[in-house]
Amino acid sequence: MELQFENERETKNTVRFQEKVEKGGSPAIGTLYVQKSTLEKLEYESGDDLTVTLSK
Repeated sequence: MELQFENERETKNTVRFQEKVEKGGSPAIGTLYVQKSTLEKLEYESGDDLTVTLSK
């Protein structure tokens, strides 16, 4: 399952993302906080969207 997140706001050490949900749908995760140090490893640039893959 792939989930799309959009940048909502930045704090000192993290970036807060909000899950993009289709109209009428419900979020699987909702809000996601990611450490800026982790995003640097992903070559994240401010304002980029994030894709999270869930698997079992």
